[in-house]
Amino acid sequence: MADQPRDIPDENLKRWLEQTREDVIDPDQPIIDPHHHLWDRRSQPELAPGSRQHRVYLEDELIGDIRGAGHNVIDTVFVECRYKYRRGGGLDAPAGETEFVQDFSERLASRGVRCCGAIVGFTNLTLGAQAKDVLLAHQAAGRNFRGIRHAHGWHESPDMPQSHHPTAGTQGLLGLASFREGFAALDELGLTFDCWGYQSQLEEVADLANAFPGVTIVLNHIGGPIALGPYAGQREGRVFEEWKRGVEIASRCPNIVVKTGGCGMVNYGFGYENWDVPADSTTLAKLWRPYFTHLIDCFGASRCMFESNFPVDKISFSYGNMWNAFKRISNDLGLSREEKDDLFYRTAARSYSMDVSP
Repeated sequence: MADQPRDIPDENLKRWLEQTREDVIDPDQPIIDPHHHLWDRRSQPELAPGSRQHRVYLEDELIGDIRGAGHNVIDTVFVECRYKYRRGGGLDAPAGETEFVQDFSERLASRGVRCCGAIVGFTNLTLGAQAKDVLLAHQAAGRNFRGIRHAHGWHESPDMPQSHHPTAGTQGLLGLASFREGFAALDELGLTFDCWGYQSQLEEVADLANAFPGVTIVLNHIGGPIALGPYAGQREGRVFEEWKRGVEIASRCPNIVVKTGGCGMVNYGFGYENWDVPADSTTLAKLWRPYFTHLIDCFGASRCMFESNFPVDKISFSYGNMWNAFKRISNDLGLSREEKDDLFYRTAARSYSMDVSP
């Protein structure tokens, strides 16, 4: 097999991140990273010279973060990213991703690395009754399969990004009769639902949660405070206030839990992906504290879980500094050991039915 060409954008990113390497805070704290992806995107068009990007995130890259950063990551959760689908385009094509990740998990276990103890795949729930067959295909493809994510991000503004799924551009997706017919299969099979939308849609999530109180719904990326399009430049004002109100509504549903992270995405408007020197953990903690404080106040630590969203967020900060920032925030808030354990691993373990025994 021919050697792959040098991945210059990845080399640039690594050099940039090395500038603010830190000692690990509380290195014994157990962590389940409940949100990361895997992919090889070197087939993408050539990036501009000087770009910092992560086109490959597989064995070496994941191990480099969960082991190389020095934090005590005891397991992880893989979340779908439309990678390694089965060829042919059948309804069960997404089960190929679950199959790949299950094999990936077992390969790394043979190297003494525990990861992907839970797998979140994709099923198009608007298939209605047919969605159950796809969910069963996922279960057959991997014993670590726990549920699905079906993104529903929508906004009337053409300047707002749409979801990465086939239903992109569908207004009110979570309320469609076909979607809810498919969602009922999650309830029947005891599976989870990861939810990725925007701050303006949190009331829709609450309505879904109330309709299916037996399904654990996992809000991704603190609930989606997007600062683009009509929200550009309003992260600290309009976006934050709208997001706060939506979080308060969603938190009233006991079957909703939230991933407390994902703030390295460009869409959130912090802008640190453009800094000459990457943010250290003190800076990150200061920026994120208002959001995390509100989430913990509303949901309680027992329904919050810190997440990495790597490698997406890797363009903004390092894995080690990110977990240090989470630890600084939990210390600044004066959280108890039990509350910290919930945030760092127990909420994830409960939500995704993960075994945390050694």
